[in-house]
Amino acid sequence: MLELHCHTTFSDGTLTPTELVETAAAAGVRAIAITDHDTLSGWDEAIAAGKTYGLEIVPGVELSTVWGDRSLHILGFYPQREQLMSPLTERLEGRKRRAQRMLEALAELGYPLQLADRGEGMAPGRPHIASAMVAAGYVKTSQEAFDRFLGEGKPAYVGYEKFSAIEGIQLLRECGAVPVWAHPYLFQGGKVETTFHALLDAGLMGLEVYHPSHSPTQTKQLKAWCEQHQLVMTGGSDYHGPGPAGKGNHANQLNGFRIPLSLLDGLKAAVATVR
Repeated sequence: MLELHCHTTFSDGTLTPTELVETAAAAGVRAIAITDHDTLSGWDEAIAAGKTYGLEIVPGVELSTVWGDRSLHILGFYPQREQLMSPLTERLEGRKRRAQRMLEALAELGYPLQLADRGEGMAPGRPHIASAMVAAGYVKTSQEAFDRFLGEGKPAYVGYEKFSAIEGIQLLRECGAVPVWAHPYLFQGGKVETTFHALLDAGLMGLEVYHPSHSPTQTKQLKAWCEQHQLVMTGGSDYHGPGPAGKGNHANQLNGFRIPLSLLDGLKAAVATVR
């Protein structure tokens, strides 16, 4: 009934906000969060579509941050748009610079590419480059592009520009949002428990408990931490659109967790404590 982690064509999803809302409604979702990477540009279209299809839209964002020089994503729910737009503009420009550096690395390796202009407010990422490599005939699948060129440690990989998880948490709270650590057990930069306590000290307010990458044991541990520290629990499919699953395409089923709408109450209550 509830989806709190979804992407659209404004970042690395394959469905427009309208298509995402329509698909979610058909899957039985009643409330859905738009959490594109480093951009809020999909909100307005999603909200309009939500009125058409009877879905509640939860405004959100997924910040690309680093911890110990490794990627760590922070979800932010219900940010005040006017306060967050300016800082996000710099984050978006950083994404564009990162994409350009990866294109330059690929060209040096003998795989020249050009990405189509995605327009203002669109966040480019590795999945777009992977898709371009497939279209150019350099690789057969996006997964192959990640495995050979774009994954961490591969020859064309470029890390995010320096923007720490602590800075991300602080920014979100300053903008009235609830910061939640996205898919904690995907983090590869250290022990999850150690990192969790550091982020908690920085003002983290929640954990993404339900995620396709989490095992039942990991989900149980995340729930226990939320209960112990009175944190918000969230969850979602991390939906990027239909298609084969892989590093460049998280093709997870919408509404697969059947998360009850009651989970949204805790998130909304947390917003009141930030503002």
